[in-house]
Amino acid sequence: MAVITEKKMTKTQLITSHILDEISLQAKQSSRLRKNYNFHHADEDICHRLLNAMEPGSYIQPHRHLDANKDETLIVIRGKMGLIIFDNCGNVEEKALLEQADHAMIVNIPHGKFHTWISFEERSVFFEAKAGPFLPLTQEEKAFWAPKEGDESSAAYLTSLKKLFESDKER
Repeated sequence: MAVITEKKMTKTQLITSHILDEISLQAKQSSRLRKNYNFHHADEDICHRLLNAMEPGSYIQPHRHLDANKDETLIVIRGKMGLIIFDNCGNVEEKALLEQADHAMIVNIPHGKFHTWISFEERSVFFEAKAGPFLPLTQEEKAFWAPKEGDESSAAYLTSLKKLFESDKER
C-alpha cells in the first residue's frame, strides 16, 4: 500500500482511517482548523479531487464559484457538517445537516450559489470534487455581506450560522 504524500501518485491510493486521522490531526494543529489533501497533482489540473479535514470553529467565508464548470460535489466521510446556501443578499435559502452514513451525506452545489460549510464534530472529513484549475476567489465570488476569514466578527457570525442547526443536531 502506498503512503499518501502530496506528490504525484503513480500507485493506487487506499484511504484508511489512519490517513483520515493524520489529516484531522493536521487540521486541528492548523490556525484555520482545516487541512486538505489533494489527489490532483497541480492547481492547473482540470479536475480537482481532495479530502478536506475540518474542525469545529473553522470559518469559511460564504462564497460562490461563477465559472459554469465549477459545480462542487461534497461527500461527508466522517463526522457531522452543516451546509448553508444563501441568496445573493445573504438570506438563508437552504440548509442541510450531513453526516457519514446518514440520510444525507452527499451534496452537489451548482456554480453561482453562495455557500459555506460548518463542522460540528472533531475529526470531520469530506471529499470534494470540482473542476480546476484552482484560482483564488474573486471579489465578486466572495459574499460581501459576510465577514472575511480572520475578521474579528467571523466567530460571532459562525456562531449565528451554527444556531440554524440546533434542532437538527438533536436527532
